[in-house]
Amino acid sequence: MRDPVVLEQVKSTLNALTVKAPGRAIEVRVPPYAAVQCGEGPTHTRGTPPNTIEMDAQTWLALASGELSWDQAVASGAVLASGSRADLAQFLPL
Repeated sequence: MRDPVVLEQVKSTLNALTVKAPGRAIEVRVPPYAAVQCGEGPTHTRGTPPNTIEMDAQTWLALASGELSWDQAVASGAVLASGSRADLAQFLPL
């Protein structure tokens, strides 16, 4: 079940990411709350994008706030990232 407070925090921070990193080259997924496309590069329109990043809400909010670094999250396995552009380090914290 989705917590409405967490839902709002995830959506607002993902929106801030799309403002900071406009584009559609990377898909960032925070299931079951939301997913966005961001980042410059080849635009993705159908199917599974080549650059995907997925994590839970707690990890995303910790990254967005600066409580957790991108490298720490990837190294611990809290972030699953695939593709040559699947790196948000330059955009975090928000």
